[in-house]
Amino acid sequence: MSLAISLLHNIKKYLYNIFEAALPLPLFALFLAAFAFGTTEFVIAGILPDVATGLGVSIPFAGYLVSGYALGIAVGGPLLTMATRRISRRSILVALTIAFCLGQVACAMAPNFAAMLLFRIGTSIAHGAYFGIAMVVAVSLVPNSARGRAVALVLAGLTVSNIIGVPAGAAIGGIWGWRATFWAMTLIGVMALVAIWLLIPQTKLERREEHHLGREVRVLGRQQVWTSLIIMLALMMGQMVPFTYITPLLQEVTGLDAMVVPWVLLLNGVGATLGVFIGGRLADWKLMPSLIALLAVQAGMLVVLYLVSPYAVPMTVAIFIWGALNFAIGTPVQARILTWTADAPGLASSLIPSGFNVGIAIAAVVGAALLDGGYGYRSLPVIGAVTLALGCLVALLSALQEKRSGIAPPVPASA
Repeated sequence: MSLAISLLHNIKKYLYNIFEAALPLPLFALFLAAFAFGTTEFVIAGILPDVATGLGVSIPFAGYLVSGYALGIAVGGPLLTMATRRISRRSILVALTIAFCLGQVACAMAPNFAAMLLFRIGTSIAHGAYFGIAMVVAVSLVPNSARGRAVALVLAGLTVSNIIGVPAGAAIGGIWGWRATFWAMTLIGVMALVAIWLLIPQTKLERREEHHLGREVRVLGRQQVWTSLIIMLALMMGQMVPFTYITPLLQEVTGLDAMVVPWVLLLNGVGATLGVFIGGRLADWKLMPSLIALLAVQAGMLVVLYLVSPYAVPMTVAIFIWGALNFAIGTPVQARILTWTADAPGLASSLIPSGFNVGIAIAAVVGAALLDGGYGYRSLPVIGAVTLALGCLVALLSALQEKRSGIAPPVPASA
């Protein structure tokens, strides 16, 4: 047994030494686990009608599987992150990925809606803690000038999940049933677990720095932090109010066949992946001017989405651009929070996925309320356009205040 463990450690060390110069392998491991978590969060949109039928509930009611997952991230993620502050980040990442795998098995075997919701929430708590820790690890592996790109690489796990995971999960669900989708997610989770164990080294530098809880809370009072969290809420309203119900929107309003929808989701994911790397470059170049411009353009794009929704080709193109802008905005927002909380990143980093997922939860509830009120699927992008316009205003005012104050970002505590 000891010989086998020694062999595995030697393999890990060998892989790390060979490929470290060409590819930051710890970032690759973080990317793969992000892909797994992102797929299980977003794939529900592609199989929502089948899940609703299988569990005996309406499609709008099944949408609460999205909001429940988001609330688990928003509330449980920060609590779990703070509860494990004194444990090695690598050990926590391994434990969270194991929890992911168990959650997918439970969802695949869920006997009813209540059980499914409970299992999704359990998985989402691990999700929230994972991204908070992974972002801190990612930016600690690169110089300050490359923070945006490090964030972009982890975020790329989410966008690639939209390119590969969500369409593939929807296709698997269409062929073998929605439960098969969660069995496939289990396999992805096992692959991510192996990657984290092999590629993230256990070193003293990887140990958590000690921060007093009061200091962690105080950094949240910096206007760059709380305004960024507000922008996150606006962004997720613009993304998830339409995306939660994207399958019935494309089928009933645009008139696309059910077998075409996964291909449109694929294009959305391609756009998102391009957007996340563009956003990373812009964050390392001129963060706030880029963020303000992207928010303004996205508000207009949601108006376009509303106007072209009855027409197949323009709608497909609009969804591609919309997906790119969603993730191009997300990268600089997260890079800004990590930059302005570098001296006490624990709690703030855990609030990054919380901010996004509070927005997701609100979006799912607002979308369900609109549909139950008889407004129809086409009305959903309108809410997003309004919230993105408000987010743009918040970003502009925040940038002006930051310029007037002349205060520089904090130095990382480890420095």
